[in-house]
Formats: sequence, structure tokens, C-alpha cells
Amino acid sequence: MKPTDLRVALFSGNYNYVRDGANQALNMLVGYLLRQGVTVRVYSPTTKTPAFEPTGDLVSVPALPIPGGRGEYKFAWRLAPETRADLEAFAPNIIHVTAPEVLGHRAVTWARERGLATISSLHTRFETYPAYYHLTFLVPLMIKGMTRFYNRVDQVVTPGQSTADILREWGVETPIRIWARGVDHARFNPGMRSQEWRRSLGLAGEEFAVGFLGRLVLEKGLDIFAEVCRTLTSRGVPHRVLVIGDGPAREWFAGQVPEAVFAGFQRGDDLGRAVASMDVLFNPSVTETFGNVTLEAMACGIPVVAARATGAVDLIEDGVNGFLVPPRDVSAYADAIARLAEDAELRRAQSHAGHQKAQAYQWDDINQVVLDTYLEVMERRGK
Repeated sequence: MKPTDLRVALFSGNYNYVRDGANQALNMLVGYLLRQGVTVRVYSPTTKTPAFEPTGDLVSVPALPIPGGRGEYKFAWRLAPETRADLEAFAPNIIHVTAPEVLGHRAVTWARERGLATISSLHTRFETYPAYYHLTFLVPLMIKGMTRFYNRVDQVVTPGQSTADILREWGVETPIRIWARGVDHARFNPGMRSQEWRRSLGLAGEEFAVGFLGRLVLEKGLDIFAEVCRTLTSRGVPHRVLVIGDGPAREWFAGQVPEAVFAGFQRGDDLGRAVASMDVLFNPSVTETFGNVTLEAMACGIPVVAARATGAVDLIEDGVNGFLVPPRDVSAYADAIARLAEDAELRRAQSHAGHQKAQAYQWDDINQVVLDTYLEVMERRGK
């Protein structure tokens, strides 16, 4: 079978209506597949105000806003008749599902009833979310449901070995392959650093900028981030917080880090400039499966202090291109950031090491892994 023989129906819970690392990776994948001659059709909830234009053909599936203050995300509770009719007309030979939600389950069931190949990619550690909303009693049920979900498909692809290991611990027996992430090296590199841009935000001269990059939501570890910054202040470590991004927790976070500079969402080359203009990226999130922001910072030559959790452990060599810290150890986070703030030679060494490591992450090479996986699954099934 050749790439041009593939007809892929890709199901996503969020393909382009909110900007995050997962949907941007999916859009990059679809673009690559289309360039290789693969026929792709994407099924996802949509909005009238998408965050960016979708890559490829996007079919809107019926969905409702998620309750509980997270209405910016959509929940598709079924595989609607009009979606089924579109699928039948498209006639895919492989189904790729990207989230263990109702839509993904229904798509897998639809495929299994027709004897079609199925692949699932893992993008988010949803089982870590309840802890941020005082719903930890849901975690065992979520893990049980996700284990069943990943055992129903022919192949799973995960962003790194750390997430693959977790699936195995849960009892997932489906074959697993690693699909990492790439980075745009023309956009994310040390040459994008701009003292002029820093000054425009009120960051003086050599002021040490502790950066946050991502959506401002509680599950990104904003509580720990704020507590660590207060600890740095109490220790007399000079620093300023530079926040790149926005989200529903912005007002709360601004109250926690009142001296922070909020630069808002940055896009394109402006984003590369913002990342390169930090002095350290602080990423205390434990919900990441890969950590696109970590790789982008590394490509810019920015040391990273991160939680010792999935994603970060696949990218950061502790003490070489950043520091890995036990997830909620405020004192240890502060120690690591203080070391970088006070030791310019250490910063330079970690900057160089991170930049060098990031060079291996090229989007086309990484997305070829998914295409190869599609073809291998079809071969296993005798298609």
C-alpha cells in the first residue's frame, strides 16, 4: 500500500477553535499527510470564531460547551446522523482518534463494525485534571475508561516513552509507537531575542525574566508557579515574571503575581521573539504528554525548569539543559531558578545544550512516523 491509497478520517475534540499544542500538532500532521498524497478528512467541534484557519477539510460535528467554567471547550456527545452520513460518503480506510471521549469511542465503534483500521494518538493526560478542580475521586474511573479506549484500537502513538510507560502500567496492551513533536527552527532560535521588545514591556536591562508560556488554566500549575515566585521574592532573588499567553484563569493569576508582565497571546514570529526574550522557562505542569513549550524554549536557547513528569523527562537532561524538580516541591523549584539567575555561566551552558538537542526535532521527520504507522497497521491487517 502507498500513501496515496490511504483515506484517513481524523477525529479531534478541538482541531482549531482554541489554540493549544495538541491541535497545532494535528494541523501540522494533516498538512504533512496531504503533501504526501494522503486523503484526509477531519471531524471536530467548531465555533464561529476559530483560533486559526484549519489545515485540510474540516467537518463540524455537533457539540455543546463543557460545563464548569470551561465553556471555551466543546463536548461532542454522539456520532450524529449527519456525521455518519459524511463518513459513509468519504469512505475512509483508517480512523485516527485523538481523545478518549465519547466522539472518539463512537468513531472507533463505527470503524470496528466495518472492519476498518484504527489508530489513537495521545495528546493530554486528562486523568491529571481532576486534582485541580477538587474531583480526585474521578481519577480511577477515568483511568479505567482510558485503558479500555486504548485497548480498542489497533495502534497507539504517544509523544514520548514516559507516556507509553504510563499506558503500559494502566494495562494497555495495544502496540505503542512514539510520535514526538517538532519545532519551527526558523521561528524559534536564539537570534529572535529582542532587548527592544523586552524594554517595551518594562523589563529593564539585564532583569532576569522568569517566563510562563501557554494557556492560563489551572491545570498548567499556575498555583505552584505563583508560590515559587513568592518564594523567590522572599529570598531576595531579583526577577520579573513574563507571561506569554492568556486564558480563563488570567485574572486569578494576575492577582497571584502582581508584578508580572502579561504580554498576551503571541503568534508567528512574535511568539518566537517572546520565547527567546525570556531568561528561563518555568513549566510546573504535570498534565503534559510532550511539552511543546519546553521544546520551543530549548530551540531558543532558554534553560527550562520543569516538573519531573511526562513530557519534560523526555526532553530535559537534568542539570544539562535545564532542571527537573519533584512536581510540587516549591523550595526545589526556587533553588533551581535561583541558580540560573545567579550563575550566568550555567545559563550559557544550559542554553547551548538545549539548543543543540532541539535540532533533532524536525517536523517532517517526526510526522513521517505517523504515516509509516498508518501503512504498517494496514499491512498488519492485510489491507
